[in-house]
Amino acid sequence: MIYSKEVEKMCPVTCGASHGCAPIPEEGKWVHSRQIEDISGLTHGIGWCAPQQGACKLTLNVKNGIIEEALIETLGCSGMTHSAAMASEAIVGKTLLEALNTDLVCDAINTAMRELFLQIVYGRTQSAFSEDGLPIGAGLEDLGKGLRSQVGTCYSTKVKGPRYLELAEGYVTKIALDANSEIIGYEYVNMGKFMDAVKSGVEPTEALEKNKSTYGRYADGVKFIDPRKE
Repeated sequence: MIYSKEVEKMCPVTCGASHGCAPIPEEGKWVHSRQIEDISGLTHGIGWCAPQQGACKLTLNVKNGIIEEALIETLGCSGMTHSAAMASEAIVGKTLLEALNTDLVCDAINTAMRELFLQIVYGRTQSAFSEDGLPIGAGLEDLGKGLRSQVGTCYSTKVKGPRYLELAEGYVTKIALDANSEIIGYEYVNMGKFMDAVKSGVEPTEALEKNKSTYGRYADGVKFIDPRKE
């Protein structure tokens, strides 16, 4: 240890009482986190790239300082999807500190890792007060049946108004309008269930019809439009 001459010339003064670190809530317990292995919890959050042209939602399940499960969802950049594939291999099995200092390829994913690190080490996880936390596999619950991200894609212009393209329920195929040409409902396809049916041998046309449903007052529409063509 190297000290400056100014410090060397100082007279020593004994430090007062030290109460140590404050405990943080972790999986139903209060934990004094002194080592990285003291950290556990499941949480998710978002990150963005430097030009703010893409975003990443990252879900981590950490047990004893090790990332045991990761869900990486990206939006807005084609290259980011490939970065997510690489990050899914690079991030699991590492300690939080290792992952924080691993090149996760994409700015948005790196930023999400940074933001989640802060949540986790400050005891702000979603499982902070859940006894024993959440099991490995809990991240998939965000995706639901069909294992697809919940995506909302809507487009609008002043001259022609809004177009719902994809919402949490699925891929929008028709929009129902009332007499004032206002949207009152929509027809959609659950893409996850549709693809599962096709993979199981159901004819695509039949699978499409079986996995269509409607939302809102779709049946009361006086006009129905295809949001991608009309």
